[in-house]
Amino acid sequence: MDQPQIKEGLPFPRGASWDGHGVNFALFSANAAKVELCLFDGRGEREVARIELPEHTDQIWHGYIPHIGPETVYGYRVHGPYEPDAGHRFNPNKLVLDPYAHAHIGSVKWDPAIFGYKLETQDDLTFDERDSAPFVPKCIVVNHDFDWKGQPCRHPVPWDRTIVYETHVRGYTKLHPGLPEALRGTFAGFAHPEVIGYLKSLGVTSVELLPVHTFVDDGYLLDKGLVNFWGYNSIGFFAPDPRYASDSGQTLREFKEMVARCHEAGLEVILDVVYNHTAEGNEYGPTLSFRGIDNANYYRLLPDQPRYYINDTGTGNTLNISHPRVIQMVTDSLRYWAEQTFVDGFRFDLGTILAREPNGFDNQSGFLKACSQDPVLGTVKLIAEPWDCGPGGYQVGAFPPGWAEWNDRFRDAVRDFWRGHLPARELAPRLCASPEQFDHQGRRPWACVNFVTAHDGFTLNDLVGYNEKHNEANGEDNKDGHSDNRSWNCGAEGPTDDPGIQRLRERQIRNFLGTLLLSQGTPMMLAGDEFGRTQRGNNNAYCQDNEISWVDWQIGDKGKRLIDFTEKVTALRQKYPMLRHNRFLRGIYDEELEVKEVTWLNANGSEMEPEHWADDKMQCFGMMLNGLSQQTGIRKRGQEATLLFVLNAHHEAVNFQLPTFGDAAKWSLLVDTNVLEGNASGSFLAGEQYLVTDRALLLFVLEGS
Repeated sequence: MDQPQIKEGLPFPRGASWDGHGVNFALFSANAAKVELCLFDGRGEREVARIELPEHTDQIWHGYIPHIGPETVYGYRVHGPYEPDAGHRFNPNKLVLDPYAHAHIGSVKWDPAIFGYKLETQDDLTFDERDSAPFVPKCIVVNHDFDWKGQPCRHPVPWDRTIVYETHVRGYTKLHPGLPEALRGTFAGFAHPEVIGYLKSLGVTSVELLPVHTFVDDGYLLDKGLVNFWGYNSIGFFAPDPRYASDSGQTLREFKEMVARCHEAGLEVILDVVYNHTAEGNEYGPTLSFRGIDNANYYRLLPDQPRYYINDTGTGNTLNISHPRVIQMVTDSLRYWAEQTFVDGFRFDLGTILAREPNGFDNQSGFLKACSQDPVLGTVKLIAEPWDCGPGGYQVGAFPPGWAEWNDRFRDAVRDFWRGHLPARELAPRLCASPEQFDHQGRRPWACVNFVTAHDGFTLNDLVGYNEKHNEANGEDNKDGHSDNRSWNCGAEGPTDDPGIQRLRERQIRNFLGTLLLSQGTPMMLAGDEFGRTQRGNNNAYCQDNEISWVDWQIGDKGKRLIDFTEKVTALRQKYPMLRHNRFLRGIYDEELEVKEVTWLNANGSEMEPEHWADDKMQCFGMMLNGLSQQTGIRKRGQEATLLFVLNAHHEAVNFQLPTFGDAAKWSLLVDTNVLEGNASGSFLAGEQYLVTDRALLLFVLEGS
């Protein structure tokens, strides 16, 4: 290939942009002395041209090459000082990825040449002259034209109707018997009618996908025959990972097709995104992108020792979201996914990092301000994981209006209650969307994202089947993963043939699902919990790309019963607005409307008194949701159904007296988790006693309401 002609080009937009006649390249680096664009053959194996970017405008290096276009493979070599003690780690011998690349080819090969220093010395102050290009992925220029087959707009699900379903593209589809073999484990497989139809029938509204951004398999995992299965090790924030494509050359198109098929079915797509760190690790990590482009600005470094990285993420480095160009990169990435692929929202891994300034967490941080005013990001769902491992990292409820947050207090309280370790007074606020955390600044109950299980930890089946974690397959002597699981195996560790334990475990799974789906706030389910998926007691399966993590679709009778139960409860949540009230339930009598929106009941059907709340052994209680309560800011009575939610975590059955309510005489049973076959039903007089099985959950609706 002859050396291409180059023109000045423009500093915006960042990345590689094809205009139909050529490609503009633009790269931010405040401390570089020179930037070389490297072009490769179509396989990314042979460097065919090296061109110095001619212009440097406002810290952006740029140039325009005519007569090249989509599918051009490229990377950068960035020149500048190699002074680790000053925070600079430029090494032009290392080919680096464009942070704005929209597609990649190839993968990281863990050769010593990918490190900026001489790996053999274990001294990061040394300088390595080996060429890393044969061992690192490359970038691809893309054509963003895509036929969306109609209007490519989202159809947002209202927050109060949202039911999130967390899953993994590969793990969810790898063993699916209804998919062609070639599509299993891919975006195309996830878009298949078999998968979409099942999700729709289950009653979930919003699919939350574990990271799909291009990520790196850690060298230490590969050495053990393992991989970074979950994908929380990003190296490219604008590109879907080609390992999830049935045709890696069409990864972006296949991802867009998946989103389009979900939207056709009325399902939202939410991406789990990792903007808190990158795959480059600490000072001993490889040079793959950001480190070699402008280490001192992309990462948070120790102020008095910039050779070293601030590690608020626990992964070796922390992205410097205080820098305006880094904020711009992250918000550009979010807008790209929202505008070009039409995803419906984002869940931010270790979200506290994004609100960190040099002085710590700040809910008025530059990044949060940028999001709050952004007209595009204001149209999608923003969900924070509101903690990290840095100082003051636990910030549940502290994010600003407009954000939803994972609520681990719901998880812990519900787990403890159903294993008999928590009294009613501790669970009650969790059933009401944790108002002490979230009821401020006009936030709504939906801001509280409730969950009992997630990708990190036990599945629901394992939560009721194991007292201890069993992570031996991870190769860390079972020392990894949380030991405080708040689980209870119901009498036997792991699988058992004991019919009594099996029945109790199934009822406990129903109790957890019922509590999650019938509580105020936004529920999030873990994929497969609705039919009892197991990870064999592994509570940290991040490295298991095998049957431990893959969803087993060989669903038996128990699984089918659980699916039926889940479908019923998701339908009830949508049917009865009081289960997803748009105002926080305060339990205060409204004298003007003569209504109390929630009344707490003890087993004799009377209202809970202070001495009942103080009783540490109070594990059976009721929650009556008054359908006459005010539904909006308009001061008037509601016209919804009145519901009674009864929970008994006691180890013995309890006679619960159904309360009186106005002139209504009867309660209809909607849910009883002790009824394993068929649907719970029946009509019962107010004042009548109902025998609540030990460890069971009930839901009634007031007839005529």
